[in-house]
Amino acid sequence: MPALTIKNIPDELYHELKHVAEQHHRSINSEVIMCLKRALFPRKISPEDRLSSIRALRAQIAPDLISQEEIEQAINEGRP
Repeated sequence: MPALTIKNIPDELYHELKHVAEQHHRSINSEVIMCLKRALFPRKISPEDRLSSIRALRAQIAPDLISQEEIEQAINEGRP
């Protein structure tokens, strides 16, 4: 398996990476691999799954939380 050396990592980035690795009970090396996988191979969500999660979130919102008048007022605020 290939190896990779990363040089000149800023201290803040290294400490955050170390902290996150500890939270996930991983080595720093394993955490870097997971970060690279998430960045390079993002999980693809089907349109049906995305719509389902949107509907679930929408169901949690109280319908009378904000009125149509308040929405229109917010839209028009600051417009000439």
